[in-house]
Amino acid sequence: NLYGKDLKERALIDMYTESTIDVMDMIIVQPFSPPENKQKQLSAIEQTAKSRHLPAFEKGLKNSQFLVGNQLSRADVHLLEVTLMLQELFPTILSTFPNIQAFQEKMKALPTISKFLQPGSKRKSPPD
Repeated sequence: NLYGKDLKERALIDMYTESTIDVMDMIIVQPFSPPENKQKQLSAIEQTAKSRHLPAFEKGLKNSQFLVGNQLSRADVHLLEVTLMLQELFPTILSTFPNIQAFQEKMKALPTISKFLQPGSKRKSPPD
């Protein structure tokens, strides 16, 4: 039941999910770029997230505790994941996005997510 109650909610969930995937794609390729391009690429990730993606999520969370509808959706799970990824690279990136910060804290408090985020969980695969 993470995919909305009707077609309109599903379209919004897909829209938000695609936005998180755009940011994740930028982050995922970053370790494979040449050393001389890393700082430029990090700056591009930060700038794009702060100017395009995070403001849209902030607005989506303005009057609701979830991005779409009145229940948890896969868009919410993806948003938590991408914000955690961004904070690993830029610890203060959410400082100007209070709705996202509050959302992230609520999501982290969910029992299954809290357990998953504990040290020693399988959140990150070992580097190869």
